[in-house]
Amino acid sequence: MRKPALSDEILLSVEKPARYIGGEYNSYNKDPDAYPVKVAFCFPDVYEIGTANLGMQIIYEQFNRRDDAMCDRVYSPWFDMDKILREKNIPLFAVESQRPVKDFDFLLITLSYEMCYTNVLQVLDLSGIPLHAVDRTEEHPIVIGGGACAYNPEPIADFFDVFYMGESETQYDHMVEVYKECLEKKLNRKEILEQLAEIPGLYIPQFYSVEYNEDGTLKSFDPINPHAKRTIRKEACSTMSPDLPYSIHPIVPYDRGMMDRVTMESMRGCIRGCRFCQAGMIYRPVRNRDCEYVKNSIIEMLESTGYDEVSISSLSTSDYTDFKDVMEFLIPYCSERKINIGVPSLRIDAFSLDLMGKIQEVNKSSLTFAPEAGSQRLRNIINKGLTEEEILNGARQAFEGGWNKVKLYFMLGQPFETDDDVKAIPILADQIARVYYETVPKEQRHGKCQIQSSTSFFVPKPFTPFQWAPMCDEETFSKKAYLVKDTMREQLNRKSLTYHYHEEKQTELEGVLARGDRKLCAAIEEVYKRGCIYDAWGEYMKYDVWMEVFEELGITLEFYNYRERSTDELLPWDFIDIGVTKNFLKREWERARQGIVTPNCREKCSGCGAAVFGGGICYENKN
Repeated sequence: MRKPALSDEILLSVEKPARYIGGEYNSYNKDPDAYPVKVAFCFPDVYEIGTANLGMQIIYEQFNRRDDAMCDRVYSPWFDMDKILREKNIPLFAVESQRPVKDFDFLLITLSYEMCYTNVLQVLDLSGIPLHAVDRTEEHPIVIGGGACAYNPEPIADFFDVFYMGESETQYDHMVEVYKECLEKKLNRKEILEQLAEIPGLYIPQFYSVEYNEDGTLKSFDPINPHAKRTIRKEACSTMSPDLPYSIHPIVPYDRGMMDRVTMESMRGCIRGCRFCQAGMIYRPVRNRDCEYVKNSIIEMLESTGYDEVSISSLSTSDYTDFKDVMEFLIPYCSERKINIGVPSLRIDAFSLDLMGKIQEVNKSSLTFAPEAGSQRLRNIINKGLTEEEILNGARQAFEGGWNKVKLYFMLGQPFETDDDVKAIPILADQIARVYYETVPKEQRHGKCQIQSSTSFFVPKPFTPFQWAPMCDEETFSKKAYLVKDTMREQLNRKSLTYHYHEEKQTELEGVLARGDRKLCAAIEEVYKRGCIYDAWGEYMKYDVWMEVFEELGITLEFYNYRERSTDELLPWDFIDIGVTKNFLKREWERARQGIVTPNCREKCSGCGAAVFGGGICYENKN
C-alpha cells in the first residue's frame, strides 16, 4: 500500500491539491517494488498541461504494458507547492506511487518547447538530483530528454545523461532490455551510459567535446568515447501499425485539463513542407494510421473516459488519406450521443461543403485556419501552397455550411517580409468578411461574422530551411504588430475583425534557446538560481533577469538571433541525422529566396531524404 508523500494539511493549503495525489481513472498503479525497471516520466510544466500531452500518454502506456517495468508520472509543482517542498525538505515525487523521483531508474523528461528549460532544473533540483550529469552517481536515476526540442539538445546538454532522437516506439523497449543486462553484469554508471550509447538514436552529451572559433561559432564537435557515434540517426517507425502502443484508455485527470477530450492521432508527418515548420521536417515521412483502427480506437477511448468531445489530431488533419471515411463514420456516431468533434490543423482548401455542413450539425463552433501569411508573395516564400482564391473559396464554403466565426493564424517577421506583406494580413481578413456578407443572405445571418486574426512571431528552428535566417528584434516585432493593428482599423468590415498577437519578449528568448549551443547551459542554470521558472507563462517570465545574465556571460541576441548564418557554418545540431538532408534544406532556403513553391509530397517527391526510414508516403505509391 502506497504512503502519501504529503499530509492532508499540506494538500489543503495549496491551490489545487488534485495535481499531486494521483490515482486518476485509467491510470496505472503498479507497485514499484514489484518491477525491476522503474521509470518516472516528467512533463516539466503544470499538471493540467502535462496530462493533455499525447506523447506522454503514449510513452506512459508503452512502459506500463511491460511485465518487467512500471512508469509513473511527474509534473512541475506550482509555485505554492514548490515553496512547501523546499521549506519542509520534501523530495519531489511521482504522482501514482508517491515515490521520490530520485528512487527511480530512469527520469524521462519530454521537451515540447524551449521555455520549459528552467522547469527542467526545478524538477531535478526538487528531486535531489545534481543538475549536472557529470556529478551524478549510481544513486541517481539516468535522466533522458526527448521530444521536439531534443533535436537541438545543446543548450541543455549539461543537465541530461542521455537524449533520445526519435519516436519512442522504436528503441525504448530495447533500452529496457539493455539496462537489465547492465544490472545483471553490475556495471557502473559510466559503463551503463556506454552501453546505452550503442543504441540507435541515443546521444550521451558528456561523451563529446566542443570547440569554438574566435567569433563564437562552432569549430568542432567530436566524440571522445569509443562508444559514442559521430552521427546520431533519428529513429522512426516505418508504419503506424495497430500493434504500436497507443493510449486507448487515456488518464482522466481530476482537474479539468487544457484539452478536456480524447485525442486520436490519425497520422504522423506532413506532406506540405512549410519552410518555417520544424515538426513538418523532423516527423517525416508521412505515415497514416489504419482507418478501422482509428474508428475503433475513438469509440473505445470515448467509452473508457466518458468525454463528450473527440479531436482528430495530426500536423495537417485534412491530408489524412482516410479523413473523409473517418468523418462519415464519426459524424452520425457523435451526433446521436451529443459528442463534439474537434478537427484542428485543417487546410482551408481541403474541405467539402457537404462534410462541413454535417460537422456543423454536431457542434456549433468556430473554424480555425492558418494561412500563415497575408500576401501571396510571402505564402510562396514560406511554401504554404495556398492561393488567395483557395482561401476565399474555402471561406465561402464554410459560410455556406453555416459557420460565421473564423479564426486565422498568421506569423510576423518571416524571412524576406515587407510592410506590404504585413498589411496584407488585415486586408485578407477583411476580404473573408466580405465573402460572408456576399454569400449569406441577410435574413439567414445570426449577427455579424467574426473574423479573429492572431499573429505569432517567427522563430527560426533547427532542421528547417529557415534555420539560417535572421530573426527580428523586439522593436521590429512590435512595429509589425502595430502595423497590422492600425491597418485593421482601416478596413471596411473592421467591426467584424479582431486581432491578437504574441509576446515579443518571450519570442526573443525562445529564439536564443532554439538555435543555441552549450554556452547557454550556464545561463539557464543561473537564471534558474535567480528564481526563473514557468517562463512559458508570460505573466511569470522574468525577462530582465534573463537579459542581466546574458550580459554577465557575454551572450548576445545579435549573435544568436539577428545574424544570418552561412550555409557553410557548423551548426550545434549538425551531428543529428533526421533523414531529411542538409542539402535539401539548403535547396529549400534558396527556393525561398526566389519565391518558388515546392510541390507537396503527394504531388511530387522532392528527394528530401526521408525515404531512408523505409516506409510511409515515400513508398505508398510504389508497387
